[in-house]
Amino acid sequence: MKFTFLLFIFFIGQLGFSQVDDTDKAELYKNYREDQFYASVTYNLLNNKPKDISQSGFSSGFHFGFIRDMPINERRNFAIGLGLGISTNSYNQKNLLIEELNDDIALSIINEDNFNVSKNKFTTYLVEIPLEVRWRTSTTTDYNFWRIYTGFKVGYLLYNSSKFKSEEVNQNLSNINGFNKIQYGLTLSAGYGTWNFQVYYGLNTIFEDSVKLDDEALNLKSLKIGLMFYIL
Repeated sequence: MKFTFLLFIFFIGQLGFSQVDDTDKAELYKNYREDQFYASVTYNLLNNKPKDISQSGFSSGFHFGFIRDMPINERRNFAIGLGLGISTNSYNQKNLLIEELNDDIALSIINEDNFNVSKNKFTTYLVEIPLEVRWRTSTTTDYNFWRIYTGFKVGYLLYNSSKFKSEEVNQNLSNINGFNKIQYGLTLSAGYGTWNFQVYYGLNTIFEDSVKLDDEALNLKSLKIGLMFYIL
């Protein structure tokens, strides 16, 4: 009899714990979202460039920010994400010389045979607002899952710089007029767990329409390919 009573108490206790756990899980699932800090590193390409311009070296980009996740279905695996981040992007090239003329940018193609160039790059620093449509296979307890996030990103240019170093000329410029203040493009991030493939396809030009190269508009756009890491 004593054994039966103890077994009954144990069963009731387990049922109670189970009910609490189920309630907690339901509440957790109700509030589940993928609010996340992100960090990414990209290889930056100059897209839509004239055939006379050639890139060299590794053009890198570093990106960091936070995205607020807003689920839109009951399972909460489909969401809208809106965030805020910062970004720095360098673009190395061999023969595009950036100069400043009357407070405006001036571009020209140099003859590589006449210069022994050791460094030639320009860099942009932006604050960015990403907007994403997010799909994933995650649950409240599974943190390793497949994800596909696609969307749109708008960046505001805070600062720019240009460095040119050769045996004949050393030149450092900053905050040059002629860069587009607003830069925007399409984004895609896909992968499993922490490691995710990322691509950004710029829709507008890096330089303003008034910037010319050989009397023609320079329609350079940004293409960034790399890895995205979701930290939390």
